Amino acid sequence: MQSWRRKSLWLALSASWLLILLRVFPVLRLAEPARRQAGAPQGWPRWLDAELLQSFSQPGELLEDGPQPPQAPRGGSCYRGACFDASRCRGGGLKVFVYPAVGPISETPRKVLTSIEGSRYHTASAAEACLLILVLSPDTPAGECHPELPQWDGGKNHLVLSLHPAPCLRIFQLGQAMVAEASPTMDTFRPGFDVALPLLPEAHPLRGGALGQLQQHSPLPGVALIAMAEERGGWRTVGTNFSACPWDGRCEQDHGPKQTHPRATLPNATFCLIPGRNPDALHFLQALQAGCIPVLLSPRWELPFSEVIDWTKAAVVADERLPLQVLAALQEMPLTRVLALRQQAQFLWDAYFSSVEKVIHTTLEIIQDRVSGASAHPSLLWNSPPGALLALSTFSTSPSDFPFYHLQQGSRPLGRFSALIWVGALGQPPLKLIQAVAGAQHCAQILVLWSSKKPPPPRWPETAVPLTVLDGHRKASDRFLPYSAISTDAILSLDAHSSLSTSEVDFAFMVWQSFPERMVGFLTWSHFWDETQGGWGYTGERANEFSMVLTSAAFYHRYYHTLFTHSLPKALRTLADESPPCVDVLMNFLVAAVTKLPPIKVPYGPWHQEAKPPLVPGSPRLRSEPRPAAQDCINQMAAGFGHMPLVSSRLRLDPVLFKDPVSVLRKKYRSLEKP
Repeated sequence: MQSWRRKSLWLALSASWLLILLRVFPVLRLAEPARRQAGAPQGWPRWLDAELLQSFSQPGELLEDGPQPPQAPRGGSCYRGACFDASRCRGGGLKVFVYPAVGPISETPRKVLTSIEGSRYHTASAAEACLLILVLSPDTPAGECHPELPQWDGGKNHLVLSLHPAPCLRIFQLGQAMVAEASPTMDTFRPGFDVALPLLPEAHPLRGGALGQLQQHSPLPGVALIAMAEERGGWRTVGTNFSACPWDGRCEQDHGPKQTHPRATLPNATFCLIPGRNPDALHFLQALQAGCIPVLLSPRWELPFSEVIDWTKAAVVADERLPLQVLAALQEMPLTRVLALRQQAQFLWDAYFSSVEKVIHTTLEIIQDRVSGASAHPSLLWNSPPGALLALSTFSTSPSDFPFYHLQQGSRPLGRFSALIWVGALGQPPLKLIQAVAGAQHCAQILVLWSSKKPPPPRWPETAVPLTVLDGHRKASDRFLPYSAISTDAILSLDAHSSLSTSEVDFAFMVWQSFPERMVGFLTWSHFWDETQGGWGYTGERANEFSMVLTSAAFYHRYYHTLFTHSLPKALRTLADESPPCVDVLMNFLVAAVTKLPPIKVPYGPWHQEAKPPLVPGSPRLRSEPRPAAQDCINQMAAGFGHMPLVSSRLRLDPVLFKDPVSVLRKKYRSLEKP
């Protein structure tokens, strides 16, 4: 009995001392940070150990997207209202002019100039621009850091941009100019005015970029829990002996089961420990691409795009003076939290960091949001797939208006669709098709886009829904313009030669309502890699998989018209106009690049096959098979996107009881099985 009492007393005293120690030396805080006070600048997370870490905003605050008061910078007098004249942007929105390069420049500044000139905000006239950009090159000698800029005006409405440490940035007289700098130090960064950029490697691709490396939802057996960034480059894995402190010389060093080669840039671990020194900022992007959760050890630099990205959902900030507590907290992190952090890291890499073009366009989009004020992107659009670059605020700022967020919000698109029938150069009035579509249960209106050389008929058949004739410009891409006459979220895109029954339309629309972010169609193509030609090809032959649906009969969300018109490079739209089959490829590229998902195929009766239109006027080929002359457009589009976005599928959705041996009277879409 005495022994039991002594043991109980000893356990109670030990527990008390442990609680006291934890209050004095707190472990890594993975809970949500405390709410910041109104008007306080947004910096790093305000964890419970506030004396050890600097402050940040609470994640819940990011959903409050009302106008924020101007914030004075650290050690400066410039802020948004004082040093940037937003009234110059109110006429035509944000227009950006970039000063041309003087003399030879390195590869990265050249990519920056190309990205700016290819953005939808670029203008060739400095007079009509409300933002003028000066790109600094790291190769510029210190004696040439003061170029003659006639529009400089003390730096007002200027952005000085540097993706790599540039000597000129330290001696350049910035005046009232904003600075977009890679990994700026926290004492020089001006929140709400400057833009923090990522530190990119020299070989970072112009567009597209490598995909994220996260392949599994949870770490595979044998995969290291922790990787440590090394000064000489590369990563070193850390073993499971948590008495070792990989960055603290006071602890016994445990180098783990293997050593990452210095040239291997991507770590193979669950957590990536990154010291807070500025040179280690390059490891940050490597961790994001690898799907390795960045653990930032007392960072001394501002996280990239921290103005809009909620980094508490993708990274962890820890105190480098508490190695044992940090390692223990990482080991005990719930697997659900680990998965959420890794998935968000992969999304952020793909949406904003995988190419120079995305980094530059994100920078411009942040400035556009500042100019827009109340019309800026809400935080949900920045921090949820597909990201703010693909959720244009010119279309809407409400997530419910986009096709991507219905599942998140537990909603469904409205139960009506608009039929958009394109009549090409030699087309005839699609009278039979109009009658079939007008009889569909959910059809709200029929729009006939007349692009034929012949004049439209003076009279059209009477229908149960409104019928409107729109004047086209005889371009294949006209069908994807954001026409104001379209009053519904869903669009049924049709050609004048298409042949569909009312049941096929009704069922396809029901399928689309369950997958509003995808294209749902009847006729399909598939892409493939041609080893002999060393390029991509596509075919309309029937196979066990497909990756594209033809827009001659397909449902999709009307937002893709806005994205097609305002997001795609003009060169790709011109290519589609020059080769009509390419317009199908381009639309499928666009939707696949946004959703990372394949289209959906629904039943299409074999009795319709002879009614498919020719590929081009006068061609004997059916449109389900692309002509060899048009094959090369898929390679040009893959080059324009920077990668191949198409995703293959082997799935077709059929109605319940489709072709089952039961009475026809029991089948809802019985006409799908017979002419």
